[in-house]
Amino acid sequence: MSQAGQNLKYLRKLRGWTQEEFAVKLSIKRSLIGAYEEERADPRLEVLEIVGDIFKLTLDELLLKDLSNSGSNYLAKRRQQKMMTAERNIIHFVPVKAAAGYLAGYADSEFIDELNTFTLPMLAGGNYRAFEIIGDSMLPTPSGSIIVGEKIESREDVKNDQAYIVVSRHEGIVYKRVVKNNKIKNKFTLISDNPQYQPYQVNVEDVVELWQAQMVISKISQQQRWDMNSLASMVNNLQTQVSTLKKKLN
Repeated sequence: MSQAGQNLKYLRKLRGWTQEEFAVKLSIKRSLIGAYEEERADPRLEVLEIVGDIFKLTLDELLLKDLSNSGSNYLAKRRQQKMMTAERNIIHFVPVKAAAGYLAGYADSEFIDELNTFTLPMLAGGNYRAFEIIGDSMLPTPSGSIIVGEKIESREDVKNDQAYIVVSRHEGIVYKRVVKNNKIKNKFTLISDNPQYQPYQVNVEDVVELWQAQMVISKISQQQRWDMNSLASMVNNLQTQVSTLKKKLN
């Protein structure tokens, strides 16, 4: 019996695609994806060939193998490819739609292994990850930007007023500047670049990961332009906030 329908469903879910998104990639109607996955129809050969190109699979694997089996050729190949390219600074990308899953799976190697990846040759060797950010709290960094961060292994290595991706149990994934409190050791103060947002504190024990920002990737059309009056007002507001924070910390 053909495994194609169940394999298409498994592969789609691995990438976190909806049936509509998968249908667009295969240039077919969404209803056909449903029919294939429910085994009401057999996928056409040309559809399987496109799937094979996307996931680097043969027709035999799509038709005869149960890819959801952890011992399958597909998963074995994926892990082998990751091992072969580990030294090339592979960067795993966490889009906004995967943020909730990341909070549960950040320590799960299989979850991380299924994230899309890319490389940036200008980065030195290190442990990097990329996160998509949404919102205007870090303007002029625009909403929709991708922040590439380097893993901070120890809280002692956190540098005041540097920008980090902060992953915490209660706040989720946020992009902020971090300030350590000299008086209250178990708190981090998180500060937005946009002065319209007030600083706030998080418990250090709630923070599960810190990634120091190294690069920002954004579309040209997203980049903000500021007039001199807006910049002057922003600088004044930031100076006021910094002065207030310094008094509280000291």
